[in-house]
Amino acid sequence: MKVGFIGLGNMGSAFMKGVIRAGKCETIGYDVNEKAAERAAEVGVETVKSACEAAEKSDVLFLTVKPQYYESVIAEIKDSVRAETIVVTVAPGKTLLWLSERFNRGAKIVRTMPNTPAMIGEGMIAVCPGKELKKAETDAVMALLSVCGRAEIISEDLIDAVVGISGSSPAYFFMMIEAMADAGVAEGLPRDKAYIFAEQAMLGSAKLALETGKHPGELKDMVTSPRGTTIEAVQCLEQSGFRAAVTAACRAAAEKSREM
Repeated sequence: MKVGFIGLGNMGSAFMKGVIRAGKCETIGYDVNEKAAERAAEVGVETVKSACEAAEKSDVLFLTVKPQYYESVIAEIKDSVRAETIVVTVAPGKTLLWLSERFNRGAKIVRTMPNTPAMIGEGMIAVCPGKELKKAETDAVMALLSVCGRAEIISEDLIDAVVGISGSSPAYFFMMIEAMADAGVAEGLPRDKAYIFAEQAMLGSAKLALETGKHPGELKDMVTSPRGTTIEAVQCLEQSGFRAAVTAACRAAAEKSREM
């Protein structure tokens, strides 16, 4: 199988590295930025000279350009995409209907919403297969996406919600890590140590929730001893509107996705 990428920025590179790690597919890449193409070539990607060439050669084609370039890129490549090629998109706001209209025929399209931890094989990827795909084709795409983390099929009407709680949320977590580290420094920790403690605490907590399957509230209660330090911190967060702020942020991202 030949897997192609048009756009070799952060998300394109994330998926590309996952495919390379899996070691089962040939990779093809194109980017208008020559330095991005050179970086891809250094890790064994066959770089080509045009988006159309990448489209012609690919069995699965990832469109990993920024959303504002989708219309022009699709117009450029639509006649080069073979009928059997599966096109995987990553753009918020670009629906399956919008995409199929731009390709102007029954293209096999899979809409996804990944996040940046895919760069290290720990991504969370929402997947919306188009009706043109057969089950075996959907299964093949899911296996390909799973090398970059966890992939889950959802109905397309839910993808904007995924943008808010998964696609955009790494930024929220990084902000929290930064804030926690600042607090550690204020309490006397060296900054490099403060980041390590905050980052590992977040990583371990997420793994604990995933691996135990326990409700987050139950896990929170396990940490909050009577008259202890944690319940004091939790009360402070509640008084500062922590939950409301997180909910508002997720919903704002979802609403912005709908507008794009």
